[in-house]
Amino acid sequence: MASHTAELAGRVAVITGAGRGLGRAIATALAKAGATVVLTGRHAAPLEAAAEAIRADGGQAGALACDVTCEEAVRALAETVRGWHGRTDILINNAGINVRKPVTEFTLAEWRSVLDTNLTGAFLMCREFVPLMRGRGYGRILNLTSIMSHVALPGRTAYAASKAGLLGLTRALALELAAEGITVNGISPGPIATEMNRPILENPELSAQFTARLPVGRWGTEAEVARLALYLCSPEAGFITGTDIVADGGWTAQ
Repeated sequence: MASHTAELAGRVAVITGAGRGLGRAIATALAKAGATVVLTGRHAAPLEAAAEAIRADGGQAGALACDVTCEEAVRALAETVRGWHGRTDILINNAGINVRKPVTEFTLAEWRSVLDTNLTGAFLMCREFVPLMRGRGYGRILNLTSIMSHVALPGRTAYAASKAGLLGLTRALALELAAEGITVNGISPGPIATEMNRPILENPELSAQFTARLPVGRWGTEAEVARLALYLCSPEAGFITGTDIVADGGWTAQ
């Protein structure tokens, strides 16, 4: 069994996009730190598998399918979590999609799907779950932004727009909630070896191009981002709010 701590003992955390990739890694890290985690995403099967793996390792986890782009579904999710636990202490907005193509080839439906998932979904989650945090002097909201919040690449118009908007939401909401002990921060991962980046990772030429632009000489890991998320969700990070931490191997420093 992996080592566990009591850093987040008694805390309730909700993680979107938690069936795989960074969401699953973060959920696992929070559970190992003692949090009760609620994993959510569009597809029930991977959520249940991730929750079962956490429980098998001694953690506390539940799974609830939810499409974060649907207002009614997010509201129902919040009510279910309220019924289960009575509150939420930590919210991780990780759900995200990407469509890579020139802007002239985008359909409006594709544009909206990216913005709705990456930005509007985070807004809906914050709107419904902030009331479950208030009144306790402690809360953590963490938005998975991206280096595309700060820089861009060709063919990423919708993704970059959504992530820049998510960074703006992070800063504004942090100011709204600071006096209540609720922090709101972003993590901007660079190239991380996740399922979303499989089209690049499985293309030797593209993968080599990305690696060549990374001063550290390698892609990042899900575990590295998860450990950073754990710190930002911890009591020790109470003086950090309204900011975005870039974890990109030096990409944006160039």
